[in-house]
Amino acid sequence: MEPYCGYPTTTSVRIRGGKQMKDITMQQSLGEFLRIARQRLTPEQVGLTTNGRRRTPGLRREEVAHLANVGISWYTSIEQGKDVHPSHQVLESLATSLKLSNDERRYLFLLANSDEIESAAVYKEISLGLERTVFALDPNPAYIMDKYWDVLLWNGAAEFIFKFPTYSSSINLKPNVFYEFLINPIKREQNQAWEERAKIMIARFRADCARYPKDSRLMEMIEKFKEESELFRYWWPRYEVKTVTDCHKLWDDPVLGELEFEHVNLQVSDCPDLKLMIYTASPSTKEKLKQKINL
Repeated sequence: MEPYCGYPTTTSVRIRGGKQMKDITMQQSLGEFLRIARQRLTPEQVGLTTNGRRRTPGLRREEVAHLANVGISWYTSIEQGKDVHPSHQVLESLATSLKLSNDERRYLFLLANSDEIESAAVYKEISLGLERTVFALDPNPAYIMDKYWDVLLWNGAAEFIFKFPTYSSSINLKPNVFYEFLINPIKREQNQAWEERAKIMIARFRADCARYPKDSRLMEMIEKFKEESELFRYWWPRYEVKTVTDCHKLWDDPVLGELEFEHVNLQVSDCPDLKLMIYTASPSTKEKLKQKINL
């Protein structure tokens, strides 16, 4: 299971050459994403024939423009990050032409419509009802995660399974799902499939970041991960995108042995920045957890 630790909140501004660093605009991100998607396809995958060897991998811009039925100069402007605003129809055509997955299609539309997506200035407080729900789910591990992947609230089973500190509302440095799994060398040694899991987490983090293009802390986190993680530095520019889905989880705990869960994640209706993560234990796993956390 993915490990965790605190990721410090910071309001510092990065400075380079005496000037504030400019954030990569969403137009540039949209262009980079389309370029990566284009380069990973072969002409044969989209029904095109070629003559001879190519100097560069993937499809050419003019080929994508042809498949999407848009002008080459228009498509080039999008890829170059110019201030153009493709219509819904154009985006749908590009997504189909580039054979984007459902996750990638959603990501494309988030990038293209980023001006309509504003980050909430502050979080709403977690309601008493939601707090009681998390604690009542014991011995099924449950926690609430925000857009930074900070864990704001967790129950006893989650504390045991994910090695969270004992929960207290006064804890200033909240556990962070992504930072610890990506950076902590001990957790890397404990997970045989660490690299594949980390790649999936990077893809999910990118999907989440698209919803908050102007959030300074997210931008700082990305820069920090680039500095501290070789895998992140290599994998982030690939524009892999994946959303969190309900799934079946199996793993071995050093104390309890084999554990089995059904994982679901729910978005809090009145505060979409928050997610309720629930791991529903199988009957045998539930009995093991009851004994361990004294329920």
